[in-house]
Amino acid sequence: MNPSLDDHFFRHEYGRLVAILVRRAGSRHLEAIEDAVQSALLAAVESWPRGVVPDNPAAWLVRVAYNQLAGELRARIRRSELAAEHLRTELAPPSEVSIAVLSGEVSDDLLRMLFVCCDDGLSVESQLVLALKTLCGFDVREIAERLFITEASVYKRLGRARERLRESPLLAADLTNEQLASRLPAVQTVLYTLFTEGYLSSHADDAIRRDLCQEARRLTTILAAHPLGATPQTFALLALMHLHEARMPARQDGSGGLLLLEEQDRSLWDQGGIAVGLSWLARAAEGPVFSRYHAEAGIAAEHCLAPSSRETRWDRIVECYELLDRVAPSALHTLNRAVAVGEWRGAAAGLAVIDGLSPPSWLLGSYPWAAVLSDLHRRAGHADLAAQHRATALDAAPSEAIRASLARRLG
Repeated sequence: MNPSLDDHFFRHEYGRLVAILVRRAGSRHLEAIEDAVQSALLAAVESWPRGVVPDNPAAWLVRVAYNQLAGELRARIRRSELAAEHLRTELAPPSEVSIAVLSGEVSDDLLRMLFVCCDDGLSVESQLVLALKTLCGFDVREIAERLFITEASVYKRLGRARERLRESPLLAADLTNEQLASRLPAVQTVLYTLFTEGYLSSHADDAIRRDLCQEARRLTTILAAHPLGATPQTFALLALMHLHEARMPARQDGSGGLLLLEEQDRSLWDQGGIAVGLSWLARAAEGPVFSRYHAEAGIAAEHCLAPSSRETRWDRIVECYELLDRVAPSALHTLNRAVAVGEWRGAAAGLAVIDGLSPPSWLLGSYPWAAVLSDLHRRAGHADLAAQHRATALDAAPSEAIRASLARRLG
């Protein structure tokens, strides 16, 4: 097989094919579309390794998936005794379809479909589940890990979301400017989650999934160029992505293991990427709006600008976490603030931040919660508590790469 046609290619093509066929057939046929896309990808996996890789693999997949979907819809029409003319109106061949676009000419299929998935009639978590599963290629375990919910909850929310699309079929071109504006925060959240999974993956075999980060940044760049998407929140989100990506070359060792911040060779950081991120952050600062993306980008900027871990302005990072907790209250943000306070004022001060905090069930027993407690207690001289929380953190780590970095951090 062509070496470029790896798992990342098929993951990307899954979302792209779903988006293309939904644009042509409508969201009410989502399950049939997903079946057609899976059939096309299976056909590729079975035939391409035998040396018959087409010159244009992406176009080949579109054609095969389209033919599979058209056959299924024709069979449905025959079963329901509808006129064949209805099918020709509903699903024209790819070469005969003009590309519908969102108001203002957002022309990317995946971005259009994200707005369709982010239906106001669904809960935010259901929107996320639908988008991450249908367009981003996440499996159920990855979604549950990233959203801090159970796999059973993922299945339930996915079922509800698909039912909603069947009941209220919609094409991206049907969305009004008002609907696009109301769905923008949810789209930003999906892009943020997609990037986060790439930056610190819960996938067992890939500690960092650069393709997810690159796709999230690409779509966010398209969003930032759209009149309705060109908001301070989008600019701050794009700044955060560039600043994090700039540090990626130093985040893994030669064997692919994750390196802690203090272990990284900062000379490997992409200074050009940092400059781009800072320029987006400056643009995000224009106006009175302040969002979680502003706070997180500010934290990333402080890390990027620090000459070393010891010289990091931890007081500024603590301020950013305090602001983050105000605009997006979360026990996880409080936990991260405790880490920053611990670096600034010592482990005892860090423990004081979370003293009396009752974490929600999704955080209690998770590896971030246990790892922070272990680290702070170890540095405060509480050996028994540190060992207890260390064991919990290592057991709960979602991948071997994360487990190994925790083991080094926690001693």
